Amino acid sequence: MKFSKKLAMAFVAGLALMGTAACSKGNSSSSSSSDKIPTKITKKTTVVFWHGMTGVQQSTLQKLTKEFEAKNPKITIKLENQGAYNDLQAKINSTLQSPNNLPTITQAYPGWLWNAAQNKMLVDLKPYISNEDIGWGSAKASNIRTELLKGATINGVQYGIPFNKSIETLTYNADMFKKYGIQKAPATMEELKKDAQLIYEKSDHQVVGAGFDSLSNYYTLGMKNEGVNFTDKIDFAGPTSSKVINYYADGIKKGYFRVAGSEHYLSGPFANKKVAMYIGTSAGEGFVKQGVGKKFTYDVAPRPGKYTMQQGTDIYMFKHASAEQKTAAFEYIKFLVSKSSQLEWANATGYIPVNEDVVKSASYKANKETKLPAKLESAMKYLYSVPVTKNSNAAYQQLNSIMQNILQKQANVKSAIKAGKAKFDSAWKQ
Repeated sequence: MKFSKKLAMAFVAGLALMGTAACSKGNSSSSSSSDKIPTKITKKTTVVFWHGMTGVQQSTLQKLTKEFEAKNPKITIKLENQGAYNDLQAKINSTLQSPNNLPTITQAYPGWLWNAAQNKMLVDLKPYISNEDIGWGSAKASNIRTELLKGATINGVQYGIPFNKSIETLTYNADMFKKYGIQKAPATMEELKKDAQLIYEKSDHQVVGAGFDSLSNYYTLGMKNEGVNFTDKIDFAGPTSSKVINYYADGIKKGYFRVAGSEHYLSGPFANKKVAMYIGTSAGEGFVKQGVGKKFTYDVAPRPGKYTMQQGTDIYMFKHASAEQKTAAFEYIKFLVSKSSQLEWANATGYIPVNEDVVKSASYKANKETKLPAKLESAMKYLYSVPVTKNSNAAYQQLNSIMQNILQKQANVKSAIKAGKAKFDSAWKQ
């Protein structure tokens, strides 16, 4: 099996759907909500948690859950794997029609839950965060990075708590850099272009200089670095947008840039020395290490440009749950994002810690298994996430195919951009 396919499977493959509806429905027997937050769990309470974790991510989640249950014997966490993320999203969407069959909490991207928020089906977690007994007293006291918390809001309401997060980073072949006289990793897009061109030329066109795994992220951050937020006001065929698109298109036409294409991730070509560096998720470093082995020395650096994308899912709570279930669920969420849990989670899975105490800790930075821990603090200086507004998720998802189509049509990029604009605008207006 190709290495890149292994990576794709690790991120999107999951277990078959389990019979969740009956279990979740059973939990809703006392689903009346209460404005008063119970501060103690005095009777046996079950929390159903839908997730999309596989492999080491799932086994680590199971381990942490057992630790929580040992400390909280009256609370049972029922982990229900819904498969890959697209399966989880589909399951949530279909079950929203029968709210009492929803779980207590779920992993999700905020864009998936826009309609659920509009229909008042989610729990505002601010009262729990601010509660002195079961919360932290304030968002600041949680030690969760502000940008990550903001990324888990919908219409300004704190419906989610960040959990398994990653950022985009630059992964590069340090041996190849040394061979071609590149002293340091590129910090700007102009430096990226310059270094990619140099490697392509000096390797006699045998090695592509660079590429981006996610075309949606490439465009979104390209616009953000030009001072434009991701909204329905973007003129896809305008001068700023065209500048961002042509930067990549020119590189592909001249050979020093490439896209992941059917391989889905550039980590495979990178491990095979076909591409010198690429921008992709920080959560993929474990797979890079496995693929590279002892063939060469790799390293990671902050993503070129001012901003990087913060991505990954948060944990959201549904309103149908009983007051006791909500308190129990929040206690569990608080445990998952605690310093000790996040250190264990980050070291085992490669996800970034959402707890700032871990990011800055000597114990995390001292991790020699991967390169990211020592570089993460500087790589997270400026974070950005897709704003959660009506149809923003649909427009963002559409970007990948739009950009693929444009970058494939080198003969007439301008007309491809025009066609892309129609699809982009349509996604916002659906």
